[in-house]
Amino acid sequence: MIEVETTGGTTRSVDTAYGEAIGYRDGDVFAWKGIPYAAAPEGNFRFRAPRPPQPWTEPRECRSFGAIAPQSRNGPVPIDQAIPMSEDCLSLNIWAPEPDGTPRPVMVWIHGGAYSIGSSAQSVYDGRNLAELGDLVVVTINYRLGAFGFLDLSSLTTEDAVFETNLGLRDQIAALEWVQQCIAAFGGDPEQVTVFGESSGGASITTLMTSPKADGLFSQAIVQSAPSTSVYGPERAAVVASRFLELIDVTPDRIDELLSMDFRKLVAAGDTLCYEIPTRSPGTLGLAPVVDGDVVPRYPVAAFQKGHAHRIPLIIGTNHDEASIFRLMKSPLMPVTSDTVSEMFRAIANDHADLPAFRVAEIMSAYPDRSKPAGALAMSRDAGFRMPSLWIADAHSRHAPVWVYRFDHATPMLRAARIGAGHATELPYVFGNFGTLNRDPTFWLGGRKSATAVSARIMKRWVAFARHGVPATLDGAKHWAPYTEPRWSTLVIDSQDQLVDDPDSAMRAAWGDKVLGFS
Repeated sequence: MIEVETTGGTTRSVDTAYGEAIGYRDGDVFAWKGIPYAAAPEGNFRFRAPRPPQPWTEPRECRSFGAIAPQSRNGPVPIDQAIPMSEDCLSLNIWAPEPDGTPRPVMVWIHGGAYSIGSSAQSVYDGRNLAELGDLVVVTINYRLGAFGFLDLSSLTTEDAVFETNLGLRDQIAALEWVQQCIAAFGGDPEQVTVFGESSGGASITTLMTSPKADGLFSQAIVQSAPSTSVYGPERAAVVASRFLELIDVTPDRIDELLSMDFRKLVAAGDTLCYEIPTRSPGTLGLAPVVDGDVVPRYPVAAFQKGHAHRIPLIIGTNHDEASIFRLMKSPLMPVTSDTVSEMFRAIANDHADLPAFRVAEIMSAYPDRSKPAGALAMSRDAGFRMPSLWIADAHSRHAPVWVYRFDHATPMLRAARIGAGHATELPYVFGNFGTLNRDPTFWLGGRKSATAVSARIMKRWVAFARHGVPATLDGAKHWAPYTEPRWSTLVIDSQDQLVDDPDSAMRAAWGDKVLGFS
């Protein structure tokens, strides 16, 4: 690594396996943005596994984020309109401290967004604060989304048009392979890589933890609010693919037209599926990973229960009020009314022929307020997020260290708005980046001091885990005991953290350990 003074400020030039990358000082660290980790998946490679990036001969200026993956710009995620959108989107960003010859731990972030929206360029994911606090390397990645990343068209493959499975997951694997190959040049330790992610990013991680193709690419994982059971079988994938062709008005004998079709038409059809399918079948996602026998050999949560996951340390948890934000947005991505929740449970029962009717009744009876909004939200939260996380924690704790948390903290404004500790509200705490929304109401009624203190504790725990494999700090923070039977110790994160033994015992007893999801 060579330091170069330029008119734009101190820069860092790094020789990677593919060419020279020039990064720029960002506070006390350096940042490289928009580094390609794979070639553009365009034309005949549009629906194919990622290929290695094309080497470059001239020094590459890494001052700006790479293009965002094709998606709607009108979605709920704030996206900088100045950032281009392109299929040539497979890039990553790095924040790294001044090198001193000692390899530093690496944290690789996989963003969420229902497998259909989002970008590593979202300001809440800026890695500067985390890299500075932890004296480590932070990497954030883009990957294919929606119809380009999580629509399985493999059943329509012909001699002239090949469609591969789980492209978004394959992209994530390619990014992690790039980290293994290149991160040492940025001062990172490829033997000490922690992946962390939220929502579909977290579920991507639980899926990768069961994928042979990802074995050895990371040594630890942090999973936040993951809908880990939202992985479906090939039969359902074929039905979704057929509906997709209807939306773009293409018959199977003309499938090769998808390789040259304007990407905006494919995005629009993917958006329709993203909202149409959960509206018709509450509790399911329109586009998601598929059990393909290759990247995803088994349903991930079931694989954890059979001991087939990579046996690495894991932090996993959910937020107290996961479903509230979906009610506020009137989003069908989660069922939030008593009617849609009941419909979800009927569908679950139909999808599990061996599930006795009394078992469904037992689960529903654990929610006496299920006919009211609060009860419906609780059932949706537990079906979509909490129970899948506990099933994984229970199973994985028999083979590797596990720590479980529940994020309960909410500012006065979020409580007043009946959002509470809603889905994704922990993100600014993890990165130390508050105020990243256009009109952020988080602190309109105060609470900044408390939130800043909570954020500092979370960041220190995440950093300690990345560095030492244990989320313990030396600043007097509450001891976080591992999650082991029969205590099931859980860290409840709030203004004052608490270690609580099995805070979900009633819910655990009602649901049992049989994985209830959709195939």
